[in-house]
Amino acid sequence: MTGNLDRPDPDDLERPVVDLSPPGGAPSKVKGGEPDGGRGGSGLSGILPGIVQGLATTARTMTRHTHTAEYPDVRPQLPPRSRGVIALLDENCTSCMLCARECPDWCIYIDSHKEELPPTTEGGRARQRNVLDRFAIDYSLCMYCGICVEVCPFDALFWSPEFEYAELDIHDLLHEKPRLSQWMATVPAPPALDPGSADPAEVTAAAKPARPARPVRGERAPGPGRPSRPPRADPQQTPPVPPADGDV
Repeated sequence: MTGNLDRPDPDDLERPVVDLSPPGGAPSKVKGGEPDGGRGGSGLSGILPGIVQGLATTARTMTRHTHTAEYPDVRPQLPPRSRGVIALLDENCTSCMLCARECPDWCIYIDSHKEELPPTTEGGRARQRNVLDRFAIDYSLCMYCGICVEVCPFDALFWSPEFEYAELDIHDLLHEKPRLSQWMATVPAPPALDPGSADPAEVTAAAKPARPARPVRGERAPGPGRPSRPPRADPQQTPPVPPADGDV
C-alpha cells in the first residue's frame, strides 16, 4: 500500500548550531557553521579594526628613538666585563698547565721546555725554570666559561672585549701565542678598589718593616732597659796564665 508522505519543508528545518568559542571562553554559537551566521557577509567588520590598530602601533613607533646600532659603521658600546676573547700575558705564564687541565673542552694547548739558570751567589746551586714555547686556544671548541682565567695563579690570562676575530675557515680559529698576546692591548684596566676595603697582601707585605738581623748563637739581643751582656768565654779555650812574681 502506497501513499504520499508529508515531507517537511527544508526551509523550516533548523540549521545546526556550531560553537566557535575558544576553550574556556564565552560561548559564541552561529548557525550553519558560517562565521556570519549564514547570511553570506564578507567579514570586513572584523578586519578593519585590526588594520587600524596596526597602523596606530606603527605611528607610535615612528616617533620613538631608534635603538638599532649601525654596525660596522658604528661600534657597539660593550660593558667593561664583556667576554669577547681571552688574552695572554706570556711573561707571567709559568707553564703550570693548570688552565689546560681545568678546561672542560680541552681547547688549550701548551708546550714548554726547562732551562737551567746559573746560581746567583757563589757556591749556590743552579736553578731550573719552565720556558713557554707554545700557548694556543682553539676558539672553535671554547665555550667561554672563563674557568682558565679564574684558576690561573699568576694572572697570565685576561678577558678582552674584542669580538672581531671571525674566520672563513674553522681551522683558522686556532689562535697561537702571538695573536693572544696582541689582544692584551684591548684588556680594560681593573676597577678601582673600594675605599673601605683592606689593602692587598702585596701592599701590606711591602709596607711591613724589615726584620732585624738574628743575633749570633749564644748572644741575646739587647732589649729596652736591658744592658747588653759581654760575650761568654769559650770553655774549650785555655785561659791565659798570669805572670809569676819576678818574671820579666
